[in-house]
Amino acid sequence: MNATVIRGKNVDIRLWTRPEEVEEHAMRQLHNISALPWAFKHVAVMPDVHYGKGATVGSVIAMRDAVSPAAVGVDIGCGMAAVRTSLRASDLPDDLGRIRSEIEQAVPVGFSMHKATVFDGRDAGDWGAFWNDFGTLAGGFDRARALHQMGTLGGGNHFIEVCLDTTQQVWVMLHSGSRGVGNILAQHHIAVARGLAHNAELPDRDLAVFLAKTPEMEAYRRDLYWAQDYARRNRAVMLRLVCSVLSAQFPQVTYDKPISCHHNYVAEETHFDTEVMVTRKGAIRAGRGDMGIIPGSMGTGSYIVRGLGNPDSFESASHGAGRRMSRTKAKKRFSAKDLAAQTAGVECRKDAGVVDEIPAAYKDIDEVIRNQSDLVEVVAKLKQVICVKG
Repeated sequence: MNATVIRGKNVDIRLWTRPEEVEEHAMRQLHNISALPWAFKHVAVMPDVHYGKGATVGSVIAMRDAVSPAAVGVDIGCGMAAVRTSLRASDLPDDLGRIRSEIEQAVPVGFSMHKATVFDGRDAGDWGAFWNDFGTLAGGFDRARALHQMGTLGGGNHFIEVCLDTTQQVWVMLHSGSRGVGNILAQHHIAVARGLAHNAELPDRDLAVFLAKTPEMEAYRRDLYWAQDYARRNRAVMLRLVCSVLSAQFPQVTYDKPISCHHNYVAEETHFDTEVMVTRKGAIRAGRGDMGIIPGSMGTGSYIVRGLGNPDSFESASHGAGRRMSRTKAKKRFSAKDLAAQTAGVECRKDAGVVDEIPAAYKDIDEVIRNQSDLVEVVAKLKQVICVKG
């Protein structure tokens, strides 16, 4: 679809969804973002847009000489990884419970962590320099905890899935971020930004920014890029652990090159011949040829996509289906019985503890994909047969 343009205060708002589909609180946030004096060109709004802290989830914001840590989100570097395997649906056993159990044993979920470090050179290259930088970070996060959380899933909407594409090829896909350390760093810098004098008159103090060439900006950039790297490495470690589970059961299996993408992050890019800092909060980079992953809910399906490089979206696309109702509302409206019905055929948790992740709490992933046909092209559609959640 073509983006709908709404007049904002300083820059326009371009929506890849119908304006009436955007909740009132989220639309108010978008107008607040458009009023920022550092906002560049326009605010790009993805079809999975919904209310978030400070900035909406599903928004792409380009700024000149400034960046808002709340426009990144508290799970810095959260994103996706996926890999196609050589396995076919016919290779999988009828009872998938054992594979799910072995994945849960290999990858700690929720608040659990590894008892010892599990990462090595197979996962994400050099680790020495990466951990040497840990001591320079703000927030005082415990080093041992950061080490043992590397290669863990977390909770909420994070997941590990075994999926089938429409040709019955088996894929592994997962969603996670920078775990506790990224959250601590984000909260620290959001608090610092809120206290800076130049942010005193903003329409929403949660949109507080750091300005270029200041000590606060440099401290944030250092911690931000480290946390984004942590998240990328975390997914690489988990992907290797999950693939090891499959390799143990299917020794003949081989794997294609993995796909990995952030969807809560900052990148320094050039758009419309201008150097800007782009925050994608609930959005992936979709430059021409970029491979991306756009997941749906735990009972519907997901898409592997290729970017079309649309300049009006700052070469971005949605990060998933996006919530249509809050977790609290979902828990009040649905039961474990509803969850079981909506995840029929998927080997997954079906208890009250994950009712807030019920498919009906999310937007229609197929409609979300249709609404961004000018941003990405579909490479593969996946449907999960196993879903592991925290």
